[in-house]
Amino acid sequence: MSTASAQQINPGQLKSELESTYTALNDKQAAKHLFDKDPGLWKTDSGQKQKINARLGWLNLPNNADELIDFSTQIKNEGFKHAVLLGMGGSSLCSEVARQTFGSAKGYPELLVLDNTAPSAIISIEKQIDIEKTLFIAASKSGNTTETLSFFKYFYAQLENKEIANPGNNFVAITDDGTPLVKTAAEYKFRKVFINPSDIGGRYSVLSNFGLLPMALMGIDIKALLASAQQMKENSNPGVPVALNPGISLGAVLGTAQQQERDKVTFVLSSSIKAFGYWVEQLIAESTGKEGKGLIPDAGETLGSPEVYQNDRIFVHLYLPSDDNKNNFEKLSALAQQGHPVVSIEVADKAALGGEYFRWEVATAIAGAVIGINPFDEPNVAEGKKNTNDLLDEWLKKGSFKKLQPVIHEGNISVYGNEKEPGTGNPAVLKDFINNFTSQAKTGDYIALLAYFEETDQRDEMLQTCRMQMRDKLKVAVTLGYGPRYLHSTGQLHKGGPDTGVYVILTGDEQADVPIPGGQYGFGTLHRAQSLGDFRSLSDKGRRVIYIELGKNIDTGLKELYKVVCGTE
Repeated sequence: MSTASAQQINPGQLKSELESTYTALNDKQAAKHLFDKDPGLWKTDSGQKQKINARLGWLNLPNNADELIDFSTQIKNEGFKHAVLLGMGGSSLCSEVARQTFGSAKGYPELLVLDNTAPSAIISIEKQIDIEKTLFIAASKSGNTTETLSFFKYFYAQLENKEIANPGNNFVAITDDGTPLVKTAAEYKFRKVFINPSDIGGRYSVLSNFGLLPMALMGIDIKALLASAQQMKENSNPGVPVALNPGISLGAVLGTAQQQERDKVTFVLSSSIKAFGYWVEQLIAESTGKEGKGLIPDAGETLGSPEVYQNDRIFVHLYLPSDDNKNNFEKLSALAQQGHPVVSIEVADKAALGGEYFRWEVATAIAGAVIGINPFDEPNVAEGKKNTNDLLDEWLKKGSFKKLQPVIHEGNISVYGNEKEPGTGNPAVLKDFINNFTSQAKTGDYIALLAYFEETDQRDEMLQTCRMQMRDKLKVAVTLGYGPRYLHSTGQLHKGGPDTGVYVILTGDEQADVPIPGGQYGFGTLHRAQSLGDFRSLSDKGRRVIYIELGKNIDTGLKELYKVVCGTE
């Protein structure tokens, strides 16, 4: 099986600037500094260099594949039917890509991913599994991720309710050494703890235990993925000039695009590997969105005609030759003729995604060096966590969250926001209000639709339709994320990146709450606190944001919103 992938960069209007970047990276020997793990490639401050130095372990590919494969064989032979990954961000999105891209091999457990605190999402997982024949994977680098620990407590209690002799035998943990999760695993007698190297950050952890264990449990050939990654590492080594170096050249064009205000990285993914967008989106957004700079990844949109795009885009086409790519080839050719930069990557087969993971990690690191930021920290993520915790403290004291006053209410829908913001005003009609708000997005801006509820096919179809309508009408990038997942992926970009976003948070009341065992509140309360916390964080930053409450029934409210704003009245 081939593991090679071919990359072609058409720089379009960035040709001269990209050549200058190539020269600068060659002159400073960027590839050598990267593979030497020299933090000075990014920052010269001693404190920053120390932090960066503790995040470069992803450059070393692991050698424990046999251990993971042996464990997965044991789980298979014991008759486990499902494996459920309990995690957020980098520890969950790589598993979601594997689940959608590969599926499980015959006889191996089916993998499910739980990274949503909405009560309906937890109930949905529970309905799909035979809990006694399910292996739960609690994944958290820090070992104290609220969502991961809450999920663990819930499913452990469900096993206890079935009077299972040792519920811990249905759990494994993936975490760094010495974390609270290590202690929890010992206390509750987990089957096994997989210790990850502490010098690997969450979003760079796909080619470590965080990504490889769930894939091995599915029966995926992780040795083939690692062989592909090794080949990409060798192809990206310092002896290869920047222009011919797959990882370094990709990082160069991404960084150059950001400097030239083409910061919307639009991913065009062929059908068999479209889930790759979930992972690469969080890698780029969380790594580059800081110091008022950043690349805005735009994954999952349907390509439009050249006239709906402004000069703030770079297009990246990842495709399997076995997929039908004719339509995308034609549209990208038309965009290239208009001067838009287009990167084309032919992925030889699914096993070659191992190489793509490594290519994009290298590229993101180099893009950070070109942009001038530290791509390995996430300085604004703590803000959202603090606001969520403050809101939960408020709820514990008062039994409810502070009641906000809607700036407009129509039918089941209430909208909250800053009335002083230009463009929101107070029109009497919901359609006019939202149109006025989103119309603030001008050249170089983007709109982020942030859905705080369980993703379903029907909901996603409506939101994707609205997304494309907004893009075509306003000629700006429109992204779509689901919360709280996006807090661990694009959330850093929203708060630390450029002030070019127009944010629309969508949420609603769950029909029934689900308790968190041993906790003072349930998942529904946690979920609401996370959405309100993000609203508060964005508001405190002075970002343009509205919060739309869809009412007691999310599906009814979303259909109502869709009809009024995005559909035909």
